[in-house]
Amino acid sequence: MDTSTPLLMSDRELSDLRSAALLVHCRSAGPPPRRDGLVFVWGHGWGHDHTAFNGLIDGLPAASHLALDFPGFGRSPVPGSAWGTATYADVAAEIVKPLHSEGARIVWVGHSFGSRVGLQLAARHPELVDRLCLIAGAGLQRRRSPTEAMRVALRRLAFRSMRLLLTALGRDTEPLRMKFGSADYRNAGPLRPILVKVVNEDLSEVARQVRCPTLLVYGQNDTETPPEIGERLAALIPRAELSVLPHQDHYSLLGDGRHLVLKRLLDFVQRP
Repeated sequence: MDTSTPLLMSDRELSDLRSAALLVHCRSAGPPPRRDGLVFVWGHGWGHDHTAFNGLIDGLPAASHLALDFPGFGRSPVPGSAWGTATYADVAAEIVKPLHSEGARIVWVGHSFGSRVGLQLAARHPELVDRLCLIAGAGLQRRRSPTEAMRVALRRLAFRSMRLLLTALGRDTEPLRMKFGSADYRNAGPLRPILVKVVNEDLSEVARQVRCPTLLVYGQNDTETPPEIGERLAALIPRAELSVLPHQDHYSLLGDGRHLVLKRLLDFVQRP
């Protein structure tokens, strides 16, 4: 079920998705959705929850909003298996379908991990997404300088060598994984298998399938999802536009720089 392209689901798979969607915690804000009106659906980054978007949502008081806690984050329960972003997108689809069926137009706004889910949602369920806004969007593998690539390769070699040694000695390798893993890996807990799966996904082919208008917003100083990822996504998505905000980083886009993001988002959704 967890692939990057649309597929037919069995009744059991569809039932499982609907059951998972019912357990997702959502925050509604603004006026009730109306026919032909926009509903902003917000998908947060890894390790966060719906509150990450409070500043942006408060800046759009006249709009209808639905902010999600992805399964495993905030108040939503942890999935029972190692989901990829395709399954997260299919669950999100079950949540937004009622809004779509009532005539609302969906604007998916994702930050980082939420952008991965948004790409999958727009590709797998194109009828549900009117517009897509990806803030510090992830989904493509990082391009590193030769020096950075060498540093990463040496670190991986050291990890694998020490893991082999500890395994041969019958020692526990988990402390080694914690030492060499990223902060997200160390803090992932039961979501660690999902994190490993997600960060190894390459959504290039998924991006090529996105047909709705797409806004890509990146911070000039973002070292986690640098603007070069946005440049490559813009080249892959047929109807994409890229905006790089000076002096902003991965998180300030949702904080001190949110007024800049709001300006670009409003211009984007008000365009015919």
